[in-house]
Amino acid sequence: MNWPVITPLIIFLLIIFAVGFWSHKFVLKSHSFLEEYFLGERQMGGFILAMTMVATYGSASSFIGGPGVAYNQGLGWVLLAMAQLATGYFTLMVLGKKFAIIARQYKAVTLIDFLKERYQSKAVVLLAAGSIIVFLFSSMTAQWIGGARLVESLTGLPYTTALLIFAFSVLIFVIVGGFRAVALTDAVQGVVMFTGTLILLVATIKAGGGIPKIIADLAAENPNLISPFGAERTLTPAYVSSFWVLVGIGVVGLPQITVRAMSYKNSKAMHNAIIIGTIVVGFIMLGMHLIGVFARPVLPGVKIGDTVMPLLSMKVLPPYLAGIVLAAPMAAIMSTVDALLILVSSAIVKDVYLNYIKPQATDNHVKKISFSVTAIIGLIVILLSLSPPNLIIWLNLFSFGGLESVFIWPVIFGLYWARGNKYGAIASMVLGMSSYIIFDRFYPNPFGVHTVILPIIISMLGFITISMFTQRNISIENK
Repeated sequence: MNWPVITPLIIFLLIIFAVGFWSHKFVLKSHSFLEEYFLGERQMGGFILAMTMVATYGSASSFIGGPGVAYNQGLGWVLLAMAQLATGYFTLMVLGKKFAIIARQYKAVTLIDFLKERYQSKAVVLLAAGSIIVFLFSSMTAQWIGGARLVESLTGLPYTTALLIFAFSVLIFVIVGGFRAVALTDAVQGVVMFTGTLILLVATIKAGGGIPKIIADLAAENPNLISPFGAERTLTPAYVSSFWVLVGIGVVGLPQITVRAMSYKNSKAMHNAIIIGTIVVGFIMLGMHLIGVFARPVLPGVKIGDTVMPLLSMKVLPPYLAGIVLAAPMAAIMSTVDALLILVSSAIVKDVYLNYIKPQATDNHVKKISFSVTAIIGLIVILLSLSPPNLIIWLNLFSFGGLESVFIWPVIFGLYWARGNKYGAIASMVLGMSSYIIFDRFYPNPFGVHTVILPIIISMLGFITISMFTQRNISIENK
């Protein structure tokens, strides 16, 4: 094993576990286990809110899969990836104060709590919980694979062994600490991600002989690598523009992000988070995807895109510094997977079990069920990760599109359109989920735009049409 590289990672993990065990005391003494374990008692300040959104959003796709695709596609993928710049800004501006205020009025601990109170429908709750479970298993699988690839690259251990080491580390941390541990460590992880990106970007440019030489080498290999259309000219203006919906405005529909928008303590925290989050997301997304492109002349012939980032780090940096830099993707992966674990666990325990199976469960019983469900979910994801694809980014983007198709309109119309009702929400969720899966399987990227576009349009039309039709019928019956 390469101990100079591994040692900084071990130190980083020890710090993360220390925060987790420190946070466990809040779980034990909290007056409301559910609100503490799944929401951190809504006490997130601006910096922590920004970093937990950045760290949750900046996942294995951003640090492992994204640079891998950029390595293959060139600068066109960097342009496409920068659609993510406005993610935090747009999410907090759309949801913002209104969502946090209404969530507190409803005493909502999860996004599904909000939907349950807003639409007063068991079907909405079960559809929402089912969607989270189905699509987030895909996203969690991507994170598990990314973590295992990283450990595998660093240690030389077989993939399966690396997967088990990474997965059980994350499981113990999440089960012990809950949301507060996730949010606090996200702050640490966000700083590590920012610093690691800066160090590796500078080192890669230096190793390539400077930006002009790197660009010249890319152009000599394939002129399309420095065009906005990608190495294979597949990144058309329509596709790149539509991608902004998937990783930009559509993020409002991601439950793992929206739950952050109900966890901050006051308006000042939200405003600070908008500024900090936008700056950090912009730098990380630009830096990591440029690193992927610039790696091509420095590290030619890489077959598996997901290994570009760890291999590059160990080539262009001293071992101890490579270990520090590689803590960045480890931080991104851990912060995303622990947030997803908490979210899926809350969907099963809070939104299904406590609402419809055992509503009178004691706090102690809820603790045991929450810990058990989190552990079982983790074990299932380990099994799903045993046969990984070459590029995990596609798993993650599939999950993004599915969740956005289901949730974006019930959330936005639920906040801003009083006439929206449960029938519209149900229609929107069913149409969004079914059309997204159908398009993804049988007709991906229709009309040259990303697969998510048509399902989002269909689900919007379904919500508006059914809400207005049922509203009119109810009014006629009342007369």
